[in-house]
Amino acid sequence: MNFKWNYEPPTPERQQAAKELADKIGMSPILADLLIQRGIKTESAAKRFFRPMLSELIDPFLMNDMDVAVDRLNDAMGRKERIMVYGDYDVDGCTAVALVYKFLQQFYSNIEYYIPDRYDEGYGVSKKGIDLAKANDVKLIIVLDCGIKAVEEIAYARSIGVDFIICDHHVPDEVLPPAVAILNPKREDSTYPFKHLCGCGVGFKFMQAFAKNNGIPFSRLIPLLDFCAVSIAADIVPVTGENRILAFHGLKQLNLNPSMGLKAIIEICGLTGRELTMSDIVFKIGPRINASGRMQNGKEAVDLLVERDFTRALAMANHVNEYNEQRKDIDKQMTEEANEIVARLESQQHMQSIVLYDENWKKGVVGIVASRLTEMYFRPTVVLTIIDGLATGSARSVAGFDVYDAIKSCRDLLLNFGGHTYAVGLSLRQENIPEFRRRFQEYVSHHILPEQTQALLDIEEDVDFRDITKKLLNDLKKFAPHGPENPKPLFMTSNVYDYGTSKVVGRNQEHIKLELVDSKSSNVMNGIAFGQSDAARYIKSKRSFDIVYTIEENAYKRGEVQLQIEDISPSETDN
Repeated sequence: MNFKWNYEPPTPERQQAAKELADKIGMSPILADLLIQRGIKTESAAKRFFRPMLSELIDPFLMNDMDVAVDRLNDAMGRKERIMVYGDYDVDGCTAVALVYKFLQQFYSNIEYYIPDRYDEGYGVSKKGIDLAKANDVKLIIVLDCGIKAVEEIAYARSIGVDFIICDHHVPDEVLPPAVAILNPKREDSTYPFKHLCGCGVGFKFMQAFAKNNGIPFSRLIPLLDFCAVSIAADIVPVTGENRILAFHGLKQLNLNPSMGLKAIIEICGLTGRELTMSDIVFKIGPRINASGRMQNGKEAVDLLVERDFTRALAMANHVNEYNEQRKDIDKQMTEEANEIVARLESQQHMQSIVLYDENWKKGVVGIVASRLTEMYFRPTVVLTIIDGLATGSARSVAGFDVYDAIKSCRDLLLNFGGHTYAVGLSLRQENIPEFRRRFQEYVSHHILPEQTQALLDIEEDVDFRDITKKLLNDLKKFAPHGPENPKPLFMTSNVYDYGTSKVVGRNQEHIKLELVDSKSSNVMNGIAFGQSDAARYIKSKRSFDIVYTIEENAYKRGEVQLQIEDISPSETDN
């Protein structure tokens, strides 16, 4: 891939600020500068960043309607009403349902959970789900990670005596549903200081408020924080502010004492005994939870997440893993077909967006295919299929471009849509697809920036090998957990050379194992460049080159520094 390297050298003022901060916190000026680039400019802010405290979580009652929501839940329990916990079929929805159900079940037994069928009911609150709740004498539904646009459905529920509490984080429409309470930090009238909670995070805040109101110690919530970490990583929300606190302590819980369901998933992923990171969730744990909802029904994922017996959980996790293997096969086939379509469609070649449609594609995998195409072509992408005679699909976006606004600009052509900046679900009539494609492309072409349509590496620091020490590596670990708005730092070093021992490795000789020296020190640095064997000939030619990389701990030699090289480019002096 041809990356564009984006690096802005620090100003003298920023260098001075980094030096002063470094002296106060006992860290390298390089790392102090990383803090400054994250908006952390004081010693006290740095301490809060490195040691996120659960005591610094925001008061949940600052969220609009929280007092009403807690009162209605208390009333339901007092009157022994049946309660249904209802959620979306993705990772965020399933973890949110598991968290709320597991917590409330400790104090109240007249409670059940429900996940709608992606293929039978579609996204969000369904009339079928409401009718089932009514038939089961449910009086209160707590809906998680969806519901903010279910105006008609919740009005119907209200008409038959079923109340709703909405816990959502998706962008609301102008008209809000007639729910008893709407907990959503993205409400236009929101008074909550942090806007970027995931659905599971909103559910956690509801349980935090319920616990506070009923004198339940906060410590009873801590075992559920692993669900928060999984949802924050999988839903790709900013790992800043309150999300950083929840992710930090959720990862600690996931590593030390995960719930039985997550422990079983960790086992089948081959991650037992390793220190788990946000990347492990994104690439290993999350896809397996998602697979149930994509291939069959997300309720199986919640069954697993709330299971208390490890033997049973392991059997369920293996079943979910089978779904994931099926999903990967379908994903691969659909991505190949989509690539062929993009290659054939001359009209797509010069456009800033991609809109693809195939009535034979599986609805549960179109979002993944849209993500794959976005990564390959660096264009906002919509992938559609047909369900019950309607075109239904998913949109994904490139960094910095709000695909929700792009979809919203076509709302008169749509039957339904919902989501957030980087991911949107939508449905429309088949005959409207050509006009939707035209209008979507027109909006994108007028609003997207040229730099958003190419592979970009945002480099934070230009360093020499003499700066890379074991202390730097250990201090860098304190920047985790990583994610949007707190990415793993990318470094650059110019004019490096092969030490003479670099070699191509891998089953298909696709990687390079490197031993490098730079022009300013005698340090020999080990590195690995995945999928970049094309650069091997140049590297072995003894000419200098520049590298962009992250600084990692060698997985096989604990404590040893290794560079994970993202890109290699001939030095300008050797061009």
